[in-house]
Amino acid sequence: MTAEFVKVAKVADVQTNSVKVFEVNGKRIALCHADGEFFAVADLCTHDDGPLGEGELTDHQIECPRHGARFDVRSGKALCLPAILPVPTYKVEVRKDEIYIGV
Repeated sequence: MTAEFVKVAKVADVQTNSVKVFEVNGKRIALCHADGEFFAVADLCTHDDGPLGEGELTDHQIECPRHGARFDVRSGKALCLPAILPVPTYKVEVRKDEIYIGV
């Protein structure tokens, strides 16, 4: 199945080392700007459905604000307990100064 890319923001809207949450086709997605690259993960911790987009982004890791579970925003991999399952990831394309997420 081919992803449909939806424009969510301009590059200038998401500061370096920050996260913004967007609703795309009914899904809450956290757009992460880490080290000059953009990554998109579900705004949902796999431990207890916490709001990942409200967590702290450090390097390529986002930490759930509820219980401290951390995920790699590049792969979705759970990096520490209490989460053990990966978080879903989405493709991101930057076209000129606009950011698109594939859903």
